[in-house]
Amino acid sequence: MSTYRLQSLFAPKSLALAGASPRDLSLGRIVLRNIREGGFKGRVQLVNPRYTEIDGVPAVSGLDKLDGVPDLLVITAPPAEVPGLIADAAGRGVPAAVVITSGLGHGPGSLAEAVSRAARPHGLRVLGPNCLGLLVPSIGLNASFATRGAKVGDLALISQSGAIASSLVEWASSRSIGFSAVASMGDAVDVDFGDLLDYFALDRKTRAILMYVESITDTRKFMSAARGAARVKPVIVVKSGRNPLGARAAATHTGALAGTDAVYDAAFRRAGLLRVLDLDELFAAAETLGHLSPFEGKRLAILTNGGGIGVLAVDRLVDVGGTLATLSEQRVAELDAVLPRGWSRSNPVDIVGDADAKRYRAALEQLLADRDNDAVLVMNCPTALASPADSAAAVVETIQRARARSMSRKPVLTVWVGDRGEATRIFDQAGIPHYETESEAIRGFMHLVRFREANDSLMETPPSVPTQFVSDTETARRVVADAIADGKTWLDPLEIERLLTAYGIPIAPATLARNGFEAVMAARPYLAKGQAVVLKILSPDIVHKSEIDGVRLNVLSEEAVRRETEDILARARAAQPDARLIGVTVHPMYVRPKARELIVGATDDPTFGPVIVFGRGGTAVEVLNDTALALPPLDMKLARELVDRTGAAPLLGGYRNVPPADRQALELMLVKISQLLADVPELREIDLNPVLADESGVIAVDARITIAPVAQAKRSRFAVRPYPKEWESRIEAWEDLRVLLRPVRPEDEGLYLDFFKHVSENDLRLRFFAPVKEFSHTFIARMTQIDYARAMVFVAVDERTGEMLGGVRIHSDANYEKGEYAVLVRSDLKGRGLGWILMRRMIEYARAEGLQQVEGQVLRDNTTMLRMCTDLGFRIEHDPDDPGLCKVVLDVQAQGQVASAAE
Repeated sequence: MSTYRLQSLFAPKSLALAGASPRDLSLGRIVLRNIREGGFKGRVQLVNPRYTEIDGVPAVSGLDKLDGVPDLLVITAPPAEVPGLIADAAGRGVPAAVVITSGLGHGPGSLAEAVSRAARPHGLRVLGPNCLGLLVPSIGLNASFATRGAKVGDLALISQSGAIASSLVEWASSRSIGFSAVASMGDAVDVDFGDLLDYFALDRKTRAILMYVESITDTRKFMSAARGAARVKPVIVVKSGRNPLGARAAATHTGALAGTDAVYDAAFRRAGLLRVLDLDELFAAAETLGHLSPFEGKRLAILTNGGGIGVLAVDRLVDVGGTLATLSEQRVAELDAVLPRGWSRSNPVDIVGDADAKRYRAALEQLLADRDNDAVLVMNCPTALASPADSAAAVVETIQRARARSMSRKPVLTVWVGDRGEATRIFDQAGIPHYETESEAIRGFMHLVRFREANDSLMETPPSVPTQFVSDTETARRVVADAIADGKTWLDPLEIERLLTAYGIPIAPATLARNGFEAVMAARPYLAKGQAVVLKILSPDIVHKSEIDGVRLNVLSEEAVRRETEDILARARAAQPDARLIGVTVHPMYVRPKARELIVGATDDPTFGPVIVFGRGGTAVEVLNDTALALPPLDMKLARELVDRTGAAPLLGGYRNVPPADRQALELMLVKISQLLADVPELREIDLNPVLADESGVIAVDARITIAPVAQAKRSRFAVRPYPKEWESRIEAWEDLRVLLRPVRPEDEGLYLDFFKHVSENDLRLRFFAPVKEFSHTFIARMTQIDYARAMVFVAVDERTGEMLGGVRIHSDANYEKGEYAVLVRSDLKGRGLGWILMRRMIEYARAEGLQQVEGQVLRDNTTMLRMCTDLGFRIEHDPDDPGLCKVVLDVQAQGQVASAAE
């Protein structure tokens, strides 16, 4: 349901508390006290059949006795009563409920399931059960059992743990950090991470989002919401359970290397979230985000009265990938003029241990005015020679004066070592972030830097695939389908070769030999060229070939091939008498002395679905454990970033007498594996190890692939919806044009730039409702880098010239019920029916996706579009707020039913 009715959770005008109690230390009494002391201005009614009044507030016996329908129902009643209360509330039209009560159980037959079953048909949104509750400080709402209310601020906190949420509120209150809202999800039978991320992403009162995560269930919904939120504001996440005591058994190296936490880390990275490792770091993030907005750049200047702590700060900055700002000769000269001899004359700017308020003021003025840094960290070590409080006051005064004169909005962070008194109070009152240690301050600074980098990465246009590889999807699917029909869970080497070759993934060829004679015949072409061969046992019952000595390397003669083949088969019969022996496979032996051994693979995570694995390979792959993970689908940019996150990346460059490896070929292999997983969902684990990479390209020397049937309803298991290849089609409408109608790709930015050159100023005005003179990268990126789970853009491309001829987009609301469309065709092609074709495709897609309505805004003077909408079945509604606009609405499913009946 996403954001549906969540406004009633976070901005209710009235509420009812079911389970209010006069008993000391009872949950109902604590929550009632918090609601009353929080200052909620709306009407509060109490429900408890055992009392007529509680603490002077009238109480009624049931929801049917309430005066009107409350916007929000808060439940602290015993577990057995909760489903009935929810059913009653849903029937009476209550839009939202917070179930604080615990002990409702989990799974089929539980009270929690009964709550969900009662609420969902009526659209009643439920937060909880088993949660701390809900706090919205701006309206004085504290419907929780937290020990302290939250201050008003612009941080949103989403937590699966009530204890963590309560602790963070307690900590923040002592640091003058406030919240736009605090939502404790508990068991999350309805409202979940995706819903709350969607809501806070659009909430104007929220500047940044903090999250405490234990597990995620609806991963596609989460990834869509997280990616959307991270594009507009910082999202900081801490996840528990990073180091589970036991790892799951895995059939392949890739499965063993893809631990649960590593997959979560890959998901957070893909969504653009900033992950922190513990509550200390989350608190540091809250301190930073509570007072500072994200900024451009990452060069840090450090001002201190202690050289040692300055060096520690630099060490920590370097450790976490930060950048130390440099001081120009001019800036050094200007600091010379205001500082005593003996100051460091470099960054960190050490103004010596006897520095007083005047010296701090003079140095900070220079650093705030310096264009060679982007932020300033000011630190103080206490001495008997100067007052730390006076120096803190001078720092605050300098910052405020610079901002008042619009001289600098540069972020400033502070560390006053050992101070928990006057200096802390001064910084709190001024809203200047302060930390107990230089390490915490550096981490806080880097949170803002990482947000900006992640945001930039999300908006970066990926390069096109260098060679638009042609995949033989039908062959690949047939290979896997036939293997599954035969009851196989592993593909044999011959099937693997056919599968990978269908996608242009280089792999050592395999030839079946049932005996020594056939093995010699298969090996002869290689031996004739002086190339050795490899022999491997082929049996559906023997997966781990080396365990029975079923692999022979570097076989150099025909006699050796015959002898080794017969020996392999004999050993296999002795080791596993019941195994079905088909023969051996014969492969060329690849000897590339300067090649790097890598692993390229994929595994199936139970939470996030397919995951790509890359790193250093070979026999010691699990010992090295130098791998990185990424969620597919991958483009060339994401593939490059995956490679760069491993120790293999430096090895791929040239060194000594070793030429650079072909990185582009390697990255393309990763993209192909990603597409293969999207097209053939029955693939479970892919293990290409080793993959040899050198200046001539890449090739997989050995491969293992597991398969399993997939239910039709779950054919797409990606957490991030892949490119919907099935919506590609060709338009056979014109003799002079060969038009491919396909979904947009992230790398289509160049298409759009050229396309807009062929659209007149008036047509642009009709599309964008205003004159458009310039198309920035950010503007076009929002058109091309879409989330296929929530939006679709179809572009019409001339296959002969590669030019874009037109496009139509539809973006669904967060509840996936309505879609808003927009369409544009090249001005020189108007009147040829392309706009009609694009609109029909958009409507067809909306219907297939289950959207109920499609709507759009059309300028009243755009008579061509209004006429086409009428012909397509849209109804035209006048916009009461803007006489120049019309709203066009199509009931998609109803129209589809009419069309079906007509057929």
